[in-house]
Amino acid sequence: MTRNRLEAFSDGVIAIIITIMVLELRVPLGASLAALRPVAPVFLSYVLSFVILGIYWNNHHHLFQVVEHVDGRVLWANLHLLFWLSLTPFVTAWMGENHFSALPTALYGVVLLFAGIAYFILTRVLLLIHDADSKLAIALGADFKGKISIVIYLLAIPLAFVRPWIAWSLYIVVVVAWLVPDRRIERTIGT
Repeated sequence: MTRNRLEAFSDGVIAIIITIMVLELRVPLGASLAALRPVAPVFLSYVLSFVILGIYWNNHHHLFQVVEHVDGRVLWANLHLLFWLSLTPFVTAWMGENHFSALPTALYGVVLLFAGIAYFILTRVLLLIHDADSKLAIALGADFKGKISIVIYLLAIPLAFVRPWIAWSLYIVVVVAWLVPDRRIERTIGT
């Protein structure tokens, strides 16, 4: 399988995941602004998850711009990532429908944690099949944001049982950190 085919497959899966999430949104009963209040948590959960999936899609695309080749290990590592991302609609809906209750908010963090770990594994497997001085190795560097994201998720999960809003805030911190464009790969491609 070529890297382009792997990337196209991943794009399709992420598009389906987003489609499933948007289909879970229900129209509120009533035509007033007050009718929106009960569905606000569901909508906010959707927005957060949409942005997270967009970040994964964007970073996955950039990552594969510097990948020279893939093998079976990469295919499985990529499927591992897609598995965790595919759970996003479920935990998003559960968290939103239950107004950010402790257990759904913690489980949302567990899915984010394992998606982050899966992405990290994918990058490590890719590094195994590329030279130490490859564009991929140079672009990934120490991957500080990836590692700190995992640590933040590890902190947020138990905090969801103390105050769910703290966990949710930490999830947003990770999103904001990744919204800041990561220029490592673009700089590497330009060299």
